[in-house]
Amino acid sequence: MKNRAIFTISICFAAALSLLVSGGSAAPESYFPYVGEKGSIMLPSGYRANWVHMGSWAVAEKEAPGYGFHDVYAQQSTVEGYRKTGQFPDGAVLVKEIRKVRTEEMTTGKTSYADEITTWFVMIKDRQGRYKDNPNWGNGWGWGLFEPDDTGKNLSTDHAKDCIGCHIPAKSTDWVYVRGYPTLK
Repeated sequence: MKNRAIFTISICFAAALSLLVSGGSAAPESYFPYVGEKGSIMLPSGYRANWVHMGSWAVAEKEAPGYGFHDVYAQQSTVEGYRKTGQFPDGAVLVKEIRKVRTEEMTTGKTSYADEITTWFVMIKDRQGRYKDNPNWGNGWGWGLFEPDDTGKNLSTDHAKDCIGCHIPAKSTDWVYVRGYPTLK
């Protein structure tokens, strides 16, 4: 009985390893913690302390949907992969936080800076189309939208309705505004 259990465990391990090595449907290790079995997307924790800051930019127009300071983070392996190939590797995870703008007079003059977080966006590169039945996956990415009131719930219900519209100007660069990320250069 003990030998049968060891044999079964060995077969399961070999099958999982072959899927990973062969590029099968198993997700890359880099995003295992952020994607559920059916493609649900989670907001990564600790990204600001442990990931690479790719760049910052601001939407200054108060009426614009993206108003605020934008800071974007990615895993070191994502940055290295992009620098080598000019493309985001399968499994790349990008986290963008949008913060309120705070402006006040200081001794240096009128100053604006990033204040509290209003929104997070998460994009996860999927070159294999793993989650075709999940509407938050498409155009080569998984798409997530989170707000501070409930960081455990992805507010995006359909990437085509909730996300892609803001990314149309970045279609030619794989839906990502890479010009705002000097770390990728």
